Amino acid sequence: MDLRKIGKFIAKSRTEKGYTQESLAETLDISNRAISKWERGICLPDSAHMVKLCKLLNISISDLFNGERVDIKDNKEISEKNLLELMKAKEEKDKQLLSLEWVLGGIAVVTLLSLVVVAAVIDMPDYTRWIIMSIGFVVFMISMFFALRIEQIAGYYKCAECGNKYVPKYWGVFMARHMGRTRHLRCPKCGKKSWQKKVL
Repeated sequence: MDLRKIGKFIAKSRTEKGYTQESLAETLDISNRAISKWERGICLPDSAHMVKLCKLLNISISDLFNGERVDIKDNKEISEKNLLELMKAKEEKDKQLLSLEWVLGGIAVVTLLSLVVVAAVIDMPDYTRWIIMSIGFVVFMISMFFALRIEQIAGYYKCAECGNKYVPKYWGVFMARHMGRTRHLRCPKCGKKSWQKKVL
């Protein structure tokens, strides 16, 4: 998917319809910085704005993803190609997020252990020791919160009973027993609890 081509197509379609970046942004109830990012090929519109944008510019979603108007007879083939590209992009982003989860977890553990060792080894007043250990604990908890949030949203959990793939709620992931990224969760489709693996 060529984001620059899509951006140029959005800009061309916008001017053809007589919109400025400001007027289009106002109609979509977003900032003109967002329009500028789309048109420079930095990012795509999010799903909440994509349909409305296409209606305003009188283009189809396939036209948008292709960066040009698509002939109706080629629409199915192009739509399938664009869908595959979006799925690959999501999978790659999820892989990056899951790598970031390990980095955050590592930073959390190293920070906590380092500060506990410093507090235990260096001679200092007790209140200073408690402050240092508290800082380590707070950094650990914040890092682990974000690491778990990443694990929750990146990819899916796959039910061992029915094969359903889904994204559970944060609290469900937080409370579930786990071994690595495999968690004991209740499937929203079949309602059964099982050990469910994280899949992309």
